[in-house]
Amino acid sequence: MIVRSFQELEGTDRHVRAASGTWESKRIVLAKEKVGFSLHETVLYAGTETSMWYANHIEAVVCVEGEAELTDDETGRKYTITPGTMYLLDGHERHTMRIKQDFRCICVFNPPVTGREDHDENGVYPPPEPEAWGDPQLTEEA
Repeated sequence: MIVRSFQELEGTDRHVRAASGTWESKRIVLAKEKVGFSLHETVLYAGTETSMWYANHIEAVVCVEGEAELTDDETGRKYTITPGTMYLLDGHERHTMRIKQDFRCICVFNPPVTGREDHDENGVYPPPEPEAWGDPQLTEEA
């Protein structure tokens, strides 16, 4: 059993700040826990814009505080995301977040991240290394 708090991650290697300066994330469950997903608390800062494309991951996001406009960059459709709203990037959609008020959310990634990821020039996290998160099927194929 693992028990930890977001507060205790403050300032550790699990507390990641984006090079862009638009967000920070506390990664409470990572690939090394070998449970098949990662769990994060992420804060995107008011007045910022971040374009992302999880080409190698599926992400589910639940807003717990703040407000943002989510744009599906492939269709142009816009959504207002407020506390209690969830969005699921199940089709690897390119998307942009425009943050109206500091936006705190809980995110789940599959496959899990290792913890140090930041978006590259295309908004992508690197592909996962199967042995890092213990998927026996992927490890055998790799």
